[in-house]
Amino acid sequence: MRLAVGGDHAGFSMKGPVIEYLQSKGHEVIDYGTYSEDPVDFPDITEQVTSAILSNKVKRGILVCGTGVGAAIAGNKVPGIRAAVTHDTYCAHQGVEHDDVNLICMGAWIIGLSVAKEVLDAFLNAKFSSDPNFKRRVSKLSQMELKYAKKLLSKG
Repeated sequence: MRLAVGGDHAGFSMKGPVIEYLQSKGHEVIDYGTYSEDPVDFPDITEQVTSAILSNKVKRGILVCGTGVGAAIAGNKVPGIRAAVTHDTYCAHQGVEHDDVNLICMGAWIIGLSVAKEVLDAFLNAKFSSDPNFKRRVSKLSQMELKYAKKLLSKG
């Protein structure tokens, strides 16, 4: 699978090993930075990763920051992105299966590399369910995005 990976300075120490692990599993990885421990703003990295997902340059994305929370908030500002803070395998696979999550956000301060590898495997091996209930719910999420985007544009 072709994947986008990024992280801020807080996730930098985990991002490299995550990329190496993904590549060892046969995935093609595009690294969107950061490339050092110098402070960067996570929304900038998140925007690059989400753009790659939406343009179909990659299938899914992975962000690593301190807690995963800021990256998930930033990711969910982008219509078409369904980001989740993911620190366990259950949420990693269920997020894809039930909610069609296309971006996971992990906290380097929260989980270690061994747990991160398990989370990545669960995320990447999961497939969105064909159950009509889950499809309907994800469709409603898309409708919500459109509704509130239109409201914002009409205020402009």
